[in-house]
Amino acid sequence: MLPANCRYYPSCSEYAKWQFEFNAPHKALVASTLRILRCNQLFDGGIDYPVVTFVPPGHDALRKLNAFCGKMKVIYWFVPKDETRSQYYVIKDFDAINNSET
Repeated sequence: MLPANCRYYPSCSEYAKWQFEFNAPHKALVASTLRILRCNQLFDGGIDYPVVTFVPPGHDALRKLNAFCGKMKVIYWFVPKDETRSQYYVIKDFDAINNSET
């Protein structure tokens, strides 16, 4: 009945979904709870992508996976948060989802 009015992008429910997809349950629960507590008039809001710890596979693993699976569809992009490349922002590729539906 009401238009979307979340202060953050992605919305709190989408943020929690991404957290539970890529983090351990206890880390995802804490991050999602803190995000919901920040979603009020005391905070400005804005863009707040989930941050995950990820160790990317080597080039050989990707080549073997690509040969086994064929063409891969990218749904999420992991963008490095800092120079250490141990933590990444999770960004959803909406073009890949829209192109697969058509």
